[in-house]
Amino acid sequence: MRRSEIRENIFKLVFCGDFHSQEEIPEQVDIYFEDLPEVTEEEHAYMVEKFDHIKERIDEIDEKINQVAKGWKTERMGKADLAILRLAVYEMLYDEDVPVKVAINEAVELAKKYGGDESPAFVNGILGKIA
Repeated sequence: MRRSEIRENIFKLVFCGDFHSQEEIPEQVDIYFEDLPEVTEEEHAYMVEKFDHIKERIDEIDEKINQVAKGWKTERMGKADLAILRLAVYEMLYDEDVPVKVAINEAVELAKKYGGDESPAFVNGILGKIA
């Protein structure tokens, strides 16, 4: 699986996490991976680990987003845009394996695919301020 596909799956996990309680998330993660039979054990472990790291830092990540998002606090953002931003901010600030420019570019691509018409520019603007 390509890195961008792995990132897209992590985005989907982050997105899904917004709709479930902490107690439900492990079961939801298991259900999600049932539909991905082509995932290797290594890829599965990497995606779950990264998702867990994002969840652990969600308050810090949201604070960073809120500091730069004038008039658009995380509570008001679309769920897809917010999940994309959370993943990208995590990669930018806490994942040394992902260059900042790659995190931003991949986030914009996810916004084009999963967000609204204004999402790519919105995501790019927020991440540009954080970078």
